[in-house]
Amino acid sequence: MAIVGILFFVMAVPARSTETATATFVGGKECVSCHEEQARLWRGSHHALAMQPADAETVRGNFNRATFVKDSVTSTFSHRGADYNVRTDGADGKPHDYRVAYTFGVSPLQQYLIGFPDGRYQALGIAWDTRPAGEGGQRWFHLYPNEHVPHDDVLHWTGPAQNWNYMCADCHSTNLKKNYHPRGERFDTTWSDVDVSCEACHGPGSRHVEWARRAKRGAAEADPFRGFAFQLGDASGGAWAFAPDAPIAHRTKPPSSRAEVETCGRCHARRAQIWSDYQFGQPLAQTYRVALLDPELYHADGQIKDEVYEYGSFLQSRMYQAGVTCSDCHDPHSGRLRAEGNAVCGRCHQPDHYDRPEHHHHPNGTVAARCVSCHMIERTYMVVDGRRDHSFRVPRPDLSARLRTPNACNDCHTDKTPQWAADAVAQWYGPNRVGGWHYGEALYAGRTWRLDAETQLMRVIDDPSVPAIARATAVSLLARYLTPRSLPALRRALGDGDPLVRRAAAEAVAALDPAIGVPLAAPLLRDPVRTVRLEALASLLDAPPSAFSSEQRRAVDDEIAEYRAVQDYNADRAEANANLGMLEARLGNPGAAQAAFSTAMKLQPSFVPAYVQLADLFRSLGKEAEAEETLRRALRLAPDAANAHEALGLTLVRQKRLPEAMAELATAEQLGPDVPRFAYVYAVALHDTGEPQRALAVLRRAHDRAPADRTIVAALADYERAAGNETAAREWAAVLEQLTGAPAARPGSQ
Repeated sequence: MAIVGILFFVMAVPARSTETATATFVGGKECVSCHEEQARLWRGSHHALAMQPADAETVRGNFNRATFVKDSVTSTFSHRGADYNVRTDGADGKPHDYRVAYTFGVSPLQQYLIGFPDGRYQALGIAWDTRPAGEGGQRWFHLYPNEHVPHDDVLHWTGPAQNWNYMCADCHSTNLKKNYHPRGERFDTTWSDVDVSCEACHGPGSRHVEWARRAKRGAAEADPFRGFAFQLGDASGGAWAFAPDAPIAHRTKPPSSRAEVETCGRCHARRAQIWSDYQFGQPLAQTYRVALLDPELYHADGQIKDEVYEYGSFLQSRMYQAGVTCSDCHDPHSGRLRAEGNAVCGRCHQPDHYDRPEHHHHPNGTVAARCVSCHMIERTYMVVDGRRDHSFRVPRPDLSARLRTPNACNDCHTDKTPQWAADAVAQWYGPNRVGGWHYGEALYAGRTWRLDAETQLMRVIDDPSVPAIARATAVSLLARYLTPRSLPALRRALGDGDPLVRRAAAEAVAALDPAIGVPLAAPLLRDPVRTVRLEALASLLDAPPSAFSSEQRRAVDDEIAEYRAVQDYNADRAEANANLGMLEARLGNPGAAQAAFSTAMKLQPSFVPAYVQLADLFRSLGKEAEAEETLRRALRLAPDAANAHEALGLTLVRQKRLPEAMAELATAEQLGPDVPRFAYVYAVALHDTGEPQRALAVLRRAHDRAPADRTIVAALADYERAAGNETAAREWAAVLEQLTGAPAARPGSQ
């Protein structure tokens, strides 16, 4: 497979990478003298007020001895002179007095940051509702109102989930440098502007300032970048225009790049930062691992579920495919819409065609007649913050019953069924107006182990009209179902023009035998995008050295060094140290692996994966007693962790303590009904301990939940045959052949 010739066109951004290295940040104040109008628009925006020193001008909350009670903890807010203080429970569970260092955000809520001697800033879990009292605001409220959050919980305001330095700072300040020092276990975080200022979007401005000064003297050279590292605006010269009688505008020229969307996506995406040195003008995937349409974040059809911000939704939209950018709808400096209400949509969608009852079928002037009510459903996060889905989708109530997804119609008509709404849509627009196959059907099949999952996912992967983020999600799900039938689709995904798709394909290679996987994924170790390279490494680390050529071996070594640098950058996080521990274990460095796992557990005592991985390391070293103790520690902290129960059960099996082991494996299956492996392991243990009928019952239940899981079907075929049920065994073998094209194989014993 030739990777070298790939055209990486989807995320291409013209940039001068050398400029970023030499340019420096000058601070937003330097920009005002030449850009007064932009500065005027920016003042008072959410960007300008993203983070501010706490003082009488910036604090919106009631600090006049106000109190708030939750979980039997009374928090008191007060101020003395210029100091704003809160007395609340600390990391030890006892009340302490804390000084508020910064305000965080402004509308519809404001949070408050507390500084600690080790350089940490933590965001209080109690926030101020800045909305007017008539709208329910002007009150203190807790961000987790329905959850008990004790002092040792990861969600407690002193815990890692509320740490500003990692969780928030990169998007609320300009030129942020986290600067965590593992040896001293402290932060030395810095910024050039405390808020989101000019250079947060345009990049370091020193060379631009030099260019502007030369321009004033008439001595500036011709430079389309004007001294910046990249061109943020569209240089194509295209515009939006209406063809005669066309209801929707089109671009006269395609945009020159995706620079604007990629730049906004840096903070308006659900993502994890993996690299400290952000290069302006580079694809987002170079520095951030963008979340795909994962079940905990998005519904199967891609609608927002958890707080995912806008980027992942917008990538799914027809707007994005047509060349719409963020600034087509929003003023980039004030953040406000370019027009009010439906008028902002009317800039590209003829109001005479769309903004009328014949289209929306609701009375003019009502909430239901607003474009966003149907095409941008709203969900509330952080208790009071309404966010719009930026996928701009046509409502599909016909999908709701099949995929268990919401739809805009039933958002309002809560007393009606999705079928009622689908019938109304068909009556209004005709039966063929909205319907047909949707990529959500494939993602739903993949998530729920449907028998047609492989075929459905292949359809998504090979359909260029499907948004890249959906195709990437389909590739990630395909790993469960890979057969010779779908391997060509994976091969094509490895050469896709979008880094999200290539990253997902590199991850899926881990499901293949190294003899097949290494030739497929090794070229991606030299991919131009960092997140793709990292995923390729993770999929190839278990391959034997003999599987690689000398050049591929050098690429592996180079990528191991890069992987270490990624984990070092996030050394303040438990997950990064656990990743490092897994790397060391796979490289045969048990001492270093144990140290990394121990650091992860120290940073976040409730981080169960570190315990499970450390226990597996002990298993590999023949230290079953240490493995057992490690897992029991994990379960004392997280008694509902199904993976820890499973690992403990297997440890006890190896110690021949079968009654205890069976109890743990049964608990894992009960706690994790959506993970077929738990049922499979429990069933194998039941069968091997002389309870074949119970094993079959467990497997049948698991098959009902996950019909396409091949290990479950193979075990059913084998165990029915062992029980003398030849007819049932043949039926299950036929199902397995349908799934894999191969006869059933005997499952391994525990």
